[in-house]
Amino acid sequence: MTFKSLPKVELHLHLEGAAPPSFIRGLASEKGIDLSGIFKEDGSYAYRDFDHFLQVYEAACTVLTGPEEFRRLTLAVLEESAAHGVVYSETFLSPDFCGGGDVAAWREYLAAMEEAAAEAERTHGITLKGIVTCIRHNGPEQAKSAARCAVETQGDFLTGFGMAGAELMGRPGDFSYSFDMAREAGLHLTCHAGEWGDARMVADTIRDLRPARIGHGINAIQDPALVEKIAEDGIVLEVCPGSNVFLGAAKSWKDHPIRRLRDAGVKVTVSTDDPPFFGTTMTAEFEGLHRAFGWDEADFAELNKTALDAAFTDADTKARIAKLLEPAP
Repeated sequence: MTFKSLPKVELHLHLEGAAPPSFIRGLASEKGIDLSGIFKEDGSYAYRDFDHFLQVYEAACTVLTGPEEFRRLTLAVLEESAAHGVVYSETFLSPDFCGGGDVAAWREYLAAMEEAAAEAERTHGITLKGIVTCIRHNGPEQAKSAARCAVETQGDFLTGFGMAGAELMGRPGDFSYSFDMAREAGLHLTCHAGEWGDARMVADTIRDLRPARIGHGINAIQDPALVEKIAEDGIVLEVCPGSNVFLGAAKSWKDHPIRRLRDAGVKVTVSTDDPPFFGTTMTAEFEGLHRAFGWDEADFAELNKTALDAAFTDADTKARIAKLLEPAP
């Protein structure tokens, strides 16, 4: 069974982390920057562990120096996503990488990415929305700058706010100010938690930041009472199985807790996280879940529906995307 042609909804995708290695190498060559140390001989990204992954990720971003590069990046990423059946995507955007948190500079980057998204929708039929993410390991003060950028530029394209980065640095409550600012402005909220942090990290994130969605969230499985609360409250988990297995956050596909979470009534979705870093695609995610758990087209249709219901977009867009998800007659 092949799943490449199935229409898909993806909620957890880092724009810079989705940059094809060939795209980054090409930019580096154009700019005369030597990034050979971050690639393997086969051209893929090279890193030792999660902490080193963050360093390689940020090194790759050094060639993304202006709005034009981000416009080209957005087009490259969306073309790849569309090739694997993605019809609706949400991507994490970091003002830290786009103007250093300066609102005026950020507006220029955002306009370039929004322009590219509109072009990709016309060309490839994929709809993109943006979620500003502060970078956890850059600290609470820098997070306030990211939140300010999100609040000042929210609209049809930019619809959410969240947090990514090194999860074990600090506690969720350290970032309450930024999340409160975004919430009061009407932005939808998500936050990475429970990829490397334990169940308590997930619980504290839910309590202190009150997001509608949790990025990863898989270690909630350690606490049955927390799993029950997540299910009862309708909090959606943006699960990235291929990423989790590749990095060792889960031992294997068969050991991955996504099935147990789903069986417990938790709303789970499936995404790629940073696909070229982890050797995955949305097609590969579906194939991996099929091999591990026997999930079929009916299961993936349910996952898509869950994802679309949880999407940070308006009702008209959801209705339009829902039609694209309907099985062919």
